[in-house]
Amino acid sequence: MFDRHLQPLQMRLLNPPAAWLCRRGISADTVTLFGFAMGISAVPLLASGHPTAALLVILVNRALDGLDGALARRTKPTDRGAFLDIALDFVFYALVPFGFALADPGANALAAATLLLAFVGTGSSFLAFAAIAGRQGLVSMNYPAKGIYYLGGLTEGAETIAVFVAMCAWPSAFPAIAYGYAALCAMTTITRWWWGWRAFARSDRPASIRALPKIAESRRPTRQTHDELTR
Repeated sequence: MFDRHLQPLQMRLLNPPAAWLCRRGISADTVTLFGFAMGISAVPLLASGHPTAALLVILVNRALDGLDGALARRTKPTDRGAFLDIALDFVFYALVPFGFALADPGANALAAATLLLAFVGTGSSFLAFAAIAGRQGLVSMNYPAKGIYYLGGLTEGAETIAVFVAMCAWPSAFPAIAYGYAALCAMTTITRWWWGWRAFARSDRPASIRALPKIAESRRPTRQTHDELTR
């Protein structure tokens, strides 16, 4: 919900370190993989009862997730990089509730499972829409710098990170936070189903897709436009 409003600030903050990495020949894929490795380390930290340390790792992961895109825009964006970025992102999002489940299975396991189920809904609807939109040559006007069609919703990256921060700050409140956010994710999934149902109802008439009030698209005219997209 807030991601597109935060993008200009994010770009201003990340462009200087991206330029520094670019001058040293560090690739965007390297940053992506390093960020994911940092994200994995949140699981043992959470499981062993160190939520503050886990929060630091989570924030580093998210900073690197933005940095790889800024770096890609300075070098050569690739489809492989876009695939790697989004695939690892979805695994990372699942790692955090899993870590809390390991920390206290009796209190947290059911809430974590509910949140993971909700993440499956948001992630699958996001990727399904992106797959069909990509086949039809559509790009999002709200997120033109993304490597795949980025369909927004009530629960996006910024909201998820805010929830992870709250979980780490108040670990005893994890079940309540997880159930609440799972409900919001369910609303996002349902709205994305509705958008997809409407957008692809008449796929032989792409103009009808562009007319939808909350889905602004443009059709990619050339391969060059596609290659200019970043992750």
